[in-house]
Amino acid sequence: MIRNKFFLSVASTCIALAMLAGPAAAEKTLKVGIIGPFTGPSAKSGAEFKGAVTMAFEQAGNKVGDYTLEPVWVDSQSDPAKVVSAYAEACERIGIQAGVLNWHSSTAVAAMDVAAQYQVPHMFGFGATEVVNQKWQADPEKYSFWGGKGWPIPGKLMAGYAETIDNAIASGKFKPAKKVIAIACEDTDWGHSAGDSVAAEFEKRGWEIAGKDYFPITQTDFYPMLGKYKKKDVAVIFSTSTAAPVTTAFIKQIREVGMKSLIIIDGLGWSGEWYKMAGAASDGVLDMIPQLTTQAAKDWAVEFEKRFDMKPSPSAGGLSYDGSRFFVKILKRTLEKYGELDKTTIHKVMVEEVNTGKLTYSKADGAIIMNEYRYNGDTMPDPVVARDGYFFPVIQYKTGKGSIVYPEDWAEAEFMAP
Repeated sequence: MIRNKFFLSVASTCIALAMLAGPAAAEKTLKVGIIGPFTGPSAKSGAEFKGAVTMAFEQAGNKVGDYTLEPVWVDSQSDPAKVVSAYAEACERIGIQAGVLNWHSSTAVAAMDVAAQYQVPHMFGFGATEVVNQKWQADPEKYSFWGGKGWPIPGKLMAGYAETIDNAIASGKFKPAKKVIAIACEDTDWGHSAGDSVAAEFEKRGWEIAGKDYFPITQTDFYPMLGKYKKKDVAVIFSTSTAAPVTTAFIKQIREVGMKSLIIIDGLGWSGEWYKMAGAASDGVLDMIPQLTTQAAKDWAVEFEKRFDMKPSPSAGGLSYDGSRFFVKILKRTLEKYGELDKTTIHKVMVEEVNTGKLTYSKADGAIIMNEYRYNGDTMPDPVVARDGYFFPVIQYKTGKGSIVYPEDWAEAEFMAP
């Protein structure tokens, strides 16, 4: 009888311990919200996000310490209203403790309020627009949950286009009849920021703006707009859209109407499959995107294509991979410093160490795109833009390959006039 009581006591203790261990084990899963356009007009970029995050987390063994990383895919559908709903659900019902990435400027402007409301630290969103910076700088404490951006405001990068073209004119490589440029961008926060920045930069250099048009993100018929530009004999056309079908349709229609303008498509190379859609019409187009230059970056791209059956772009794929690995480094530092991973501790490290430049992510850590991702009090929420930091060269395409034409000391090819 005593023996039976002893075994009953042991069994009860084991059951009690198991019940106590259940919640503790559950707490060792860190749910991470990944915002991306997984459906909708930019779904190709969303697919690259998924592949890049998967590879980045796998590189860490899907763990940080004894925490298992569980990605929660938050589909923005390229729509600000929909990202608010999806991200709020991820915060409230699913219980994410942190977030990383985001593609569109307009969805970033919306999502940063959700991050602030639920006090979920979110890192490396690609919303480049000045609107994000203006909101952040107007209330740094509230928006400190929207961490350092993965893409600076367009004005910090766009000067490269104007300088490239003016240098080509000065050297006699490009001889336009008139210095006239037309600007056509998607009607989003990103499109307006990019279009306004380019217009200001070219106007400053004596160019005439023949037109500034903004179109729906789903538009693919540009013939009336291009007819107007053709009549004005524009020398340069600048456009940008986050949807690959839009940019490739735009290029093809420029060629179809017989225009001889120099074409700038900012972000043509954001989708790894862009050349399948644009073809030879893209020859001579200027773009400004990072490149897969190192052997490590090229090896990563080969592995990505092998696993996911698509070519990754340096932007949607490469930057997402770097941003996700930087995020893992932040988690490791958080666990080291505070002994646990949750909204509060991750946010503390973002504010105390990432925003101040104490914690960075560089080639030495395994970055494949930029030399170093770093932030400081003067640039937040933007990264530091510099050749040894975050920097985009101007490239020109030929037969699907982009070669650097600016800065001149980085040039891989001569500028080609249209």
